[in-house]
Amino acid sequence: MYDIDKYVQAADVDDAVRALTADPKAVIISGGSDVLIKIREGKLAGCSLVSIHGIRELDGVKMEEDGTVVIGPCTVFSHITNNEIVRKHIPILGDAVDQAGGPQLRNIGTIGGNVCNGVTSADSASSLLTLNAVLKLCGPSGSRLVPLEEFYAGPGRTVREHDEVLTEIRITKDNYEGFGGHYIKYGKRQAMEIATLGCAVQVKLGEEKNTVEDLRLAYGVAAPTPIRCRRTEETVKGMPLTPKLADMLAEGALKEVMPRSSWRASREFRLQLVEELARRALAQAVCNAGGEIHA
Repeated sequence: MYDIDKYVQAADVDDAVRALTADPKAVIISGGSDVLIKIREGKLAGCSLVSIHGIRELDGVKMEEDGTVVIGPCTVFSHITNNEIVRKHIPILGDAVDQAGGPQLRNIGTIGGNVCNGVTSADSASSLLTLNAVLKLCGPSGSRLVPLEEFYAGPGRTVREHDEVLTEIRITKDNYEGFGGHYIKYGKRQAMEIATLGCAVQVKLGEEKNTVEDLRLAYGVAAPTPIRCRRTEETVKGMPLTPKLADMLAEGALKEVMPRSSWRASREFRLQLVEELARRALAQAVCNAGGEIHA
């Protein structure tokens, strides 16, 4: 059923990098919920597997002294959702990954795999974009930091080199402190469904809680890669919390996204979702930030 050439269990990150460097057919595996399916379908037939499962430094969530939240790529979705640091400081991410698949997937699927897959429907991607997440990649030449927004190179493609390992997902304090956020995923079923469209909004309100100080808007499945609506974000900064804010956000998003038709949904339907989910995610994000949109 699974055409695998060989399997290597890496002892640490350096060991994994060496194994990847030595074998151009090698593929990283941790949870395996995506890789094993691709092997079974023949897309990765004959590959070698380099397992990073069990490498302690790649698992868990911690906070550094300056408030930066560091998430290990081998942390499974359910552990992220229930982690106290995530629940207190970046609950939008915990809520997002809690919508991935079913309980079985959430207990084996890792956030690193979800990101490195490069797919636009990844439930973690749009929320991480609104948090300005930065990825740490380690390879034979050392480590480098890549903003998540620059990580995606196209549908299913990223800038990670073959012999690089994702070791950290980093979110600095200034990108979550004072923000309220919300992620909405639309699918034809209520559970165990790949997103037809995903929308994440992070908002920081002014001191009086009646204006927008900062806002981030991101989508999944609204373009070939997860996307931030940067122009729209700038347009709505400083606006009061009125229905016009929701109108401006929705209208602006429609000008920046590039959805396509697929067997899951037509482009036209996705455009409707882009507009409606922006309004709904905004309303809840504002509420989570301590405000309310008034008529």
